[in-house]
Amino acid sequence: MFPIAPDTTTPPNPSKDLKRPRAEPAMKPGSRKRASPQPDPVPVTLALPGFVADRSEAAARVERLLQYQFHNRSLLEEALTHQLFADGAASYQRLEFVGDAVLGLAFSNFLYLTNPTLGPGALSSLRAANISTEKLARVAVRHNFYPLLRRNCPRLDLMVGQFTESVKQELEDDLGTAPYGGSIVKAPKVLADIVEAIAAAVYVDCTFNLVKLWQVTRFLFEPIITAETIDEQPVSTLHELCQKHGKVAQFKTWQKGGTTVANVFVDGTLVGLGSSEQRVIAKLNAARDAVGKLLGEAKQQVLTTGVGHVSGVEVGELRECKQKLHEQCIMKRWSKPIYKLEKEDGPAHDRKFLYSVQVQAQGHTYVTLGEPFSRVKDAENSGAQEMLKLLSKQVAISRE
Repeated sequence: MFPIAPDTTTPPNPSKDLKRPRAEPAMKPGSRKRASPQPDPVPVTLALPGFVADRSEAAARVERLLQYQFHNRSLLEEALTHQLFADGAASYQRLEFVGDAVLGLAFSNFLYLTNPTLGPGALSSLRAANISTEKLARVAVRHNFYPLLRRNCPRLDLMVGQFTESVKQELEDDLGTAPYGGSIVKAPKVLADIVEAIAAAVYVDCTFNLVKLWQVTRFLFEPIITAETIDEQPVSTLHELCQKHGKVAQFKTWQKGGTTVANVFVDGTLVGLGSSEQRVIAKLNAARDAVGKLLGEAKQQVLTTGVGHVSGVEVGELRECKQKLHEQCIMKRWSKPIYKLEKEDGPAHDRKFLYSVQVQAQGHTYVTLGEPFSRVKDAENSGAQEMLKLLSKQVAISRE
């Protein structure tokens, strides 16, 4: 199990870039319904990621970790600059493009040489699992890469902080070596992007030497997922658990944008959700989610009676999620969800919208990011669906 590197960086300045957005009041003035006075918001306890302002030190940390001296340090600075950093500097996007491809090739070579009896389908699944967003994001958390990134996006900091806390919980639950993660908190893509950009910086710096790249970076990806470990825990555990109680677990998957979404049903009751760019990882994430809920004391009724909802927060079909989230917030007296357009991309005939959702609940601020859709309503529902999944997990934890 790999410990998470300690964060010795300077916390972000709340007076500048990292102010938390204010939540809207639960009821607007002039509403016909009488509302009791709202108490002052409870301070958010989520620790935001720090930032290494000394760029020489940021580069030096990467070089010490990799035990590699860059010939062209500007490549490393480019790899550690987000596209929203308002300074006119080159961002990591070009390097991330290269890194995505070169890591795929590096793992293709490694898996081909170390698995002489596996066919192309199995090899593809192994490669996808090793370079998935979930896996690479945990690499970034484990080695504390995000504080090295120049950025100007408070919402991104909130999401990374949320995800980092979930990874720490995985370590506490002895799940830190699980390669595909499985946390209900979606891995922010920016974390995987950083890893890919750093790998690409090494690749370009060593004049596109793939062997050298693998020698320098392989340790980052340990434990490497193998044919023996890719499906050994959550799926088999789920089926064994259900069999003991005479129940049957079923998986249902569908595509949502470029992401595969997987649901786990136990005798018709939804008990687990997961998503990933790869179908096999989505299934593993959903199985992990289901096992965690079924083993919880408050969830045993699903196994013994087959009725009731798993955590007290329903997650319905995509088209219903915004309404369900609104109803949950009213019922539990949480703040009204705040929807924000994060990205609008694509040509006029194929425009895609990406929305985030923020909710203040149980003394915390939660932010989730949906998937891109061509309709604003679907994009908002997607963000609401992610928020319902997150709140479902948080409610379950608070009951334990």
